[in-house]
Amino acid sequence: MAESSVRRRVLASGDVQGVFFRDATRQEASKRGVAGWVRNCGDGSVEAVFEGPEDAVSALVEFCRAGPGSASVERLDVESEEPEGLSGFSVR
Repeated sequence: MAESSVRRRVLASGDVQGVFFRDATRQEASKRGVAGWVRNCGDGSVEAVFEGPEDAVSALVEFCRAGPGSASVERLDVESEEPEGLSGFSVR
């Protein structure tokens, strides 16, 4: 990854599973050139890690804050982490 890459871990809570949240996030990440992954958690939340240019990662965080389609995001927790040099984006 480029030297200016950032990494954010997000946890979206609310009505976020079963509403294509993961696939929509994957599509948005691919469009913006952001690497990482997204997965459903056992407690009903969705967790994701994004790595890439700061503007693209910030836009993806805001995308998750609004939620795709019929999702209803009640809370979005965001943490900064050290980039690991991820490539590609996967749904776990």
